[in-house]
Amino acid sequence: MRQMLERWEAQHGIDVLTERSRRGVLGSYLLLLILLIYSGTVIHSVEEGGWIPILVRGLPLVLFLPSIIARRPRGHAWLAFVSLLYFMQGVMVATLPGQGLFGILEALTAMMLFAACTCYARFRSRQLRQQG
Repeated sequence: MRQMLERWEAQHGIDVLTERSRRGVLGSYLLLLILLIYSGTVIHSVEEGGWIPILVRGLPLVLFLPSIIARRPRGHAWLAFVSLLYFMQGVMVATLPGQGLFGILEALTAMMLFAACTCYARFRSRQLRQQG
């Protein structure tokens, strides 16, 4: 894996890879947030539990928003770890009757977020090392 990433760096350049992984982080982050809000309103009726199911599901992602905006590699690395929790949740939701497709989408989106965050953390930290 390490050799593949180093080969990509040699072929495309660190700046291009950093920007591509950033777009991947933003896209998968927003998609996962939308999926979580949707599941909070559909699976758990808003009238029954109020906004608590939506807040419980979305708050951990929202807490990483300052790190994403500031482009901090360490924050992205931690977000990658948190995205694994959403992957497990997606797999569990996929086992619920009638929720298989939604659970699979959530798990796949969390995996995309994990991959994009780990790549961004690697490429951005190398980019900062080269600049400084």
